[in-house]
Amino acid sequence: MNNNMDNRSLNKIYVFDTTLRDGAQSASISFSVRDKLQIIDRLDDIGIDYIEVGFPASNPKDDELFKLLKKKKYKYSKIVSFGRTKYKNTTAQKDEYLRSLMDIGADAVCIFGKASPLHVEKVIETTLDNNLEMIFDSIKYLKESYPEVIYDAEHFFDGYKLNPDYAIKTLNCAQDAGADFIVLCDTNGGCLPGEVLKILKKVSEFIKASLGVHFHNDSGCAVANSIISVENISNVKMVQGTINGYGERCGNADLCQIISNLEVKLGKQCLPEGNLKHITNLSRFVSEVANQAPISSQPFVGRNAFSHKAGMHVHAVSKIPGAFEHIEPG
Repeated sequence: MNNNMDNRSLNKIYVFDTTLRDGAQSASISFSVRDKLQIIDRLDDIGIDYIEVGFPASNPKDDELFKLLKKKKYKYSKIVSFGRTKYKNTTAQKDEYLRSLMDIGADAVCIFGKASPLHVEKVIETTLDNNLEMIFDSIKYLKESYPEVIYDAEHFFDGYKLNPDYAIKTLNCAQDAGADFIVLCDTNGGCLPGEVLKILKKVSEFIKASLGVHFHNDSGCAVANSIISVENISNVKMVQGTINGYGERCGNADLCQIISNLEVKLGKQCLPEGNLKHITNLSRFVSEVANQAPISSQPFVGRNAFSHKAGMHVHAVSKIPGAFEHIEPG
């Protein structure tokens, strides 16, 4: 595993890949341990900052994977374990699942907690105040063992729409407990870019910790929402997503598109210098391992992304390469 910490420059955006956890929740994908190890190697080769590899203690495959990862070293990537906040009727120290996370040996841990009062009261069936305690205590406890704790605020945007004050309180708890990144999640994937930006501007007035974003694609806006967040909010320093946008329902934000747009069009540093040229090979490798047909029209990396059929288009491109192409293919 990786013990190297980068200096956080103004232009650096940290890429958090969850293909092996959130992407694996796609109805048509089932990764073996060998599949996951192969993908981790390729993600590290290209320079992905964080790789969320699974949910330990939830299934035997992930338990086996974490045992194998203890023996491996990576050049760029930090291995991340995934979990939840403590149960409502126990302490963090006595919560068996949180205790198991302490022994995994990952470089960082990412836990999720509830930001929506609807989910607090109707899904986990506890009080709003108790949920705040669950968030604070869990992060504080994990910080005793992990140099980095990333907090995913599940259903944050929907929760903000229901009760803005409470949604912000959950983030304040995470910030006060020492979370290194606080990640705002559009878990149902229903947000549009305009409302995302409006909410993020409000959040940035109260939360000064480094923020991240995690968008699902149910409205077809996951990539746009990710880009607009980074472009407009200075403390959004992390983007989460999956290779090729794999994920539950309509998928997650596609890191191939996000990284390409951020580097080429916004001048952000997502990968080590010169490594963006490998993004197409990474996309196709992951699709092959996942047993998914590549999407020929996928922006930047699809086989037809820079293909032309119409006669006038072909004629124009032969004279001026940029006539019908938004960037120069490389």
